[in-house]
Amino acid sequence: MTPRPCRSVLFVPASNARAVEKARGLDCDVAVLDLEDAVAPTAKVAAREAACAAVRTGGFGPRLAVRINAHETEWGEDDSRALAEAGADCIIVPKVERANQIKAVSRILGKHCAIWAMIETPRALFNLEEIAQCEAPIEALMPGVNDLAEALGATLGEDREPLKSWLAMIVAASRVSNRLAIDGVYNRIDNLDGFAAECAQGAAFGFDGKSLIHPSQIGPANAAYSPDAAAVAHARKVVEAFASPDAEALGVVRIDDQMVERLHLAAAKRLLARHDRLTGQRNGE
Repeated sequence: MTPRPCRSVLFVPASNARAVEKARGLDCDVAVLDLEDAVAPTAKVAAREAACAAVRTGGFGPRLAVRINAHETEWGEDDSRALAEAGADCIIVPKVERANQIKAVSRILGKHCAIWAMIETPRALFNLEEIAQCEAPIEALMPGVNDLAEALGATLGEDREPLKSWLAMIVAASRVSNRLAIDGVYNRIDNLDGFAAECAQGAAFGFDGKSLIHPSQIGPANAAYSPDAAAVAHARKVVEAFASPDAEALGVVRIDDQMVERLHLAAAKRLLARHDRLTGQRNGE
């Protein structure tokens, strides 16, 4: 089954009832109730109860996911058990380093529950293939850029230069395993130009969407990870050109003064399929 588009993935503290209620009507593709970084240790149990209540109640416009605490922490296993009982169908697992961590969580959640694995440590980077190809319902890989940079001892500038090779590897691991790749967060809430630039960078790397920390980032993320009108129009021309009887035996055709190969045909079909999914999602199909 092809996952729904996930251009904008907004993290909301599960302990903030007002923010959770607001998330029900936001235009993000995925709303994530966070039990991990956004919640103080003393509020973990109450946040878990609030997340389970939200899952049971439903009524969210965006797809609803929950980020649990790492399985090895004192809260992680209880998070998984409570959310499985509540009927959660998408769980984000932080600090994943080996496939056996995903398997342990999946055994509790059941096969119906999609898992997104966060890549946040140097060890995880060297186990990307093992994690991505784990025999569990993994739907996406997500770099935790802040944790990853801290663990590497890297200093992140606006262009994320120290992480570029690893971001590319995460996308590659996702593609080989037919998973989604969701880029990490951008911390400067007031710098929408910088955020838009990082979205463009992530899209250029091949990410399917971006993690967000504020509702103001939803619109720019949706725009950056949606095919624009010009790209859609060009893709249709490519598909139409190769559908012509005259092109049946050709490996290359000419479109708008460009030579287009059959590999571009495959890319055009993927772009149009993504566009159709987004259009269907907006129309409630």
